Amino acid sequence: MADRFLRRVLVACAAMLTASGLIAAPASADLQKPSQQWLRDSQAGLFLHWGMRTAPGYTSCGAWEKAITDGGWSPGYWVTEAEKLHASYLVLASFHSRLGYSRAWPSKIPGSCSTKRDFLGELIAAAKARGLKVILYMTNDAQWHDEGGHEWLDSVGYSKYKGKEVDLDSQDGFGQFSYDNFFEVMKNYPDLGGFWIDNDNTYWESHDLYRQIYQQRPDYLLSNNNEDTPIMDTISNEQKTGMTPSYDYPQATYTAMPRLTEACFKLPDTGSWWYGGSNPPVNKMLNLGRLITNAGSSIKSLMAETAMVNGKFPSNQEAFNNFAKTYLDAIGESLGGTEGAGYMYGGMQPGFWNDGAHGVITIKGDTQYVHVLTKPSGSTLKIRDNGYRVRRVTNLRTGTAIAFSQGGGSLTLTGLSGWDSYDTVFKVETAGRAGIYDPKTVTLKASASASGHSGQSASDGDYLTWFDNNKTLPVNLDYDLGTAKKVQYLGINQREDSVSYARSDTEQSARIKAYKVFVSGDGKDWGSAVKSGTLPSHRGVQFVDLSAVNTRYVRLQVTSTYAASSDSSRYKRLRIDETWFGSDYATAAG
Repeated sequence: MADRFLRRVLVACAAMLTASGLIAAPASADLQKPSQQWLRDSQAGLFLHWGMRTAPGYTSCGAWEKAITDGGWSPGYWVTEAEKLHASYLVLASFHSRLGYSRAWPSKIPGSCSTKRDFLGELIAAAKARGLKVILYMTNDAQWHDEGGHEWLDSVGYSKYKGKEVDLDSQDGFGQFSYDNFFEVMKNYPDLGGFWIDNDNTYWESHDLYRQIYQQRPDYLLSNNNEDTPIMDTISNEQKTGMTPSYDYPQATYTAMPRLTEACFKLPDTGSWWYGGSNPPVNKMLNLGRLITNAGSSIKSLMAETAMVNGKFPSNQEAFNNFAKTYLDAIGESLGGTEGAGYMYGGMQPGFWNDGAHGVITIKGDTQYVHVLTKPSGSTLKIRDNGYRVRRVTNLRTGTAIAFSQGGGSLTLTGLSGWDSYDTVFKVETAGRAGIYDPKTVTLKASASASGHSGQSASDGDYLTWFDNNKTLPVNLDYDLGTAKKVQYLGINQREDSVSYARSDTEQSARIKAYKVFVSGDGKDWGSAVKSGTLPSHRGVQFVDLSAVNTRYVRLQVTSTYAASSDSSRYKRLRIDETWFGSDYATAAG
């Protein structure tokens, strides 16, 4: 009993010292922890921008609250609409800098609109009853304090409450106000799922806000918008566009697994993030494609819809939700409980296939689901099999058996027709992998590496470690297989911590471009290259095929990467999670 009391005292003292700045707060949180599991098991969330400036717009907090109640707002409606989208959480963004800093819950802290009715509490209770979570959006920003010509923040009221003068229109003053709100919300809503934070505020950082949230509410999650802040559980990437194909949102993300990552996008892809009085259409192909492609990359889809004052969605969004429920229910097993294939969870190669085809693959145990979002021009689909022996392929929707063959490293499906308009799903049942040498039995040395990221990190079977070339090119990766062995191909999972195309002058791909491969019997005399070429700047596993050589030593020499010198953080940077050798190509399991 005394020991427990002493531990509590020490923890409390440490927290006070940390908050006072006498002890530095840790710079990062645990990458994986039990409190994250519900989100890792999720496919999607529903983002709700909904506040005083939701059309028709209000400047009176009481008038806004009355309009909500008189309109028949019900938390169950939002929960039901989220379920139609296969979402398992909702993010409520009423305390938003462009929506009047509206707090849709009672608060004892003056400073901005706070409702008497507890809309947040009602939503949390309704969601919990159906197994969903609610996350609360919190803004860092005071710059929109007079948006639309109205002053939304009450510095006088807050100053009186604090007993000192505080200017809420300043970033520091707003930081104090919002800081207090974090703690009030934590006290009043233990069943909240966490906070979705729109960037940082220096007041929060200097007062160790995030660490205190984890201490007081260890089950809460923290997510940050557009910034990969190590102490956060999640990074949310907002409204990425410009990819080809347009639905392939992961091309524009830059965070490697197993980091929790969201893709945040508007379902009506035109118009504001919040309801402005219009009813824009919802593009089925774009949004289904985004959701499915994100699932194929272990990224959560945070889909934004524009609720009206009474909570209802415009008719085009309601219609899409109804369509999505039926559509996603039919292929539910290919999404629920799966991970993205072609990355750290194994699986065949996703992305760009033959004859213009494109899609992703999800994986669950020995079953992989091939999602063809852009169909090939012909009746054949060819996918790099990554050593998996296939025993059966069916069309998931119809159960029809699909003719297939394996050879040369690829799975080929033939006689295909009747493509779905948005996503044709093939269920591929496998019988393990063939011909793969255990990477942990291979010794790997690099000619250059950053501290803590040696060459061996790319051949240890662990995706929590990775090789870093310390921005040195060319760089050699020298493999020792222990004895002379047959080598048919090399598989490579590069680190997915950059976009996979030139998004801008300062945001580019850090993947392998030109390479050469050498072999040696003694690890000294390498002779001429036995293979040279380029790898595409694509996400997911890539392969270098060899002519079935027998050798003990293999050298992969990377001579260039894709990032230009204008991207100073990625220029010449190369990071590799894992590599492995295949002795033979897989054949069908029969």
